[in-house]
Amino acid sequence: MFTITEFLRQEVRPALGCTEPGAVALAVAKACEQLPGLADTLEVVVSNSIYKNGIAVGIPGTDGLRGNEIAAALAVFCGKSDYGLEVLKDATAQDLEKARKFIEEGKLTLTANGRPGVYVEATASRGAETGTAIIRDSHSNIVEVRKNGQPLARAEEKRSGSRAPSVSEEVARTDFESLVALADTLSPSDVDYIWEGIEMNQRISKHGFAHKVGLGLGRTVREAAGPGYAHDLAAKIKAISAAASDARMAGVSMPVMSSAGSGNHGITAILPVYVVGEHHQKSRDEIARAIAYSHLATSYIKSRMGRLSPVCGCAVAAGAGAAAGIVKLLGGDDHQAQKAMELVMGNIVGMVCDGAKESCALKVGTGATEAFYAAKIALSDGGMEVSQGVVDVSDFAATVVNAARLNSEGMKNVDNTLIDIISSH
Repeated sequence: MFTITEFLRQEVRPALGCTEPGAVALAVAKACEQLPGLADTLEVVVSNSIYKNGIAVGIPGTDGLRGNEIAAALAVFCGKSDYGLEVLKDATAQDLEKARKFIEEGKLTLTANGRPGVYVEATASRGAETGTAIIRDSHSNIVEVRKNGQPLARAEEKRSGSRAPSVSEEVARTDFESLVALADTLSPSDVDYIWEGIEMNQRISKHGFAHKVGLGLGRTVREAAGPGYAHDLAAKIKAISAAASDARMAGVSMPVMSSAGSGNHGITAILPVYVVGEHHQKSRDEIARAIAYSHLATSYIKSRMGRLSPVCGCAVAAGAGAAAGIVKLLGGDDHQAQKAMELVMGNIVGMVCDGAKESCALKVGTGATEAFYAAKIALSDGGMEVSQGVVDVSDFAATVVNAARLNSEGMKNVDNTLIDIISSH
């Protein structure tokens, strides 16, 4: 089985901007790196899920521009695949102007292929030379690179039957108790890494409070709480989490620490647990262990529900993960953590992901707040007493499977409908 260090390095990574256009930019950068100079033309094919999630979200470094296309074009001029999901962090105003001209001159085509999940295929051309990169299954998982049609490398995954499974694939085969037990095996360097994520997500949250970005939900919640804000833990959790998403969805050029392939997942999995830990004056190590528990619990659900899905993962999966992390932080056991996760899933499993955009802050805020209340109920030995809806009170694993079935079977046409709606705007 993988170690907690391996888990954190694969499932908990810095990301600049929304991870769907980030994946597009990463594939483009890798494809362009196979050419002897700048690309003349670029063809990008993405899954429906990537298309939907990237169509309306702000792109860092673009003065408020949105969408997969500008992320792809920008990567032609400044993308560096070595940066992973921070691929566009060197973007300048000059790069942006070149990217806009590239699109205006019709040198870029981007289409959806009808597939669900994570898939990006980018082919860059310069004269007779071509470079192609394919990302599949997770946002930074470059599975194939070709130069002039010839395979060169399969970076993080090999498609042969003997390849080693990724951490996310192993998570899907691991039972909950064995998985979350890894949170108790953190090394000092793992604790430091988790705190890098806390500080990263705090910084973008503070930016969301200090500037008029996104919906301004974080500021609104804080102001609505009035003088009691300092002592209103639920309001603090919602405001701090939403402020981070306000800034991120507006395209602010600041990284966040992601979880299970998503920056908004990372905000929800990290900040509510941190706020509760700070409020209760928990130690640095206690907070780190609880946040590790939150990441592990989030990945447990995401590995079964799918990396990208019709259901809003930042609220449902990461909200459930945060609830489990808060339970762990406040002295609860695995059974109580599962009860808290059941409450979150039973509450908001029907929340649809209609693409990444400013209103994601509403969903992040909801997931964060419901995580807190679910944890409080579970810690008082409350929770659902009989099976209802997707919740099977006798079998937590079955509850997660039920939620995943609702997502994959009950909502299988949701993305197509949403793309039609979004494309008509």
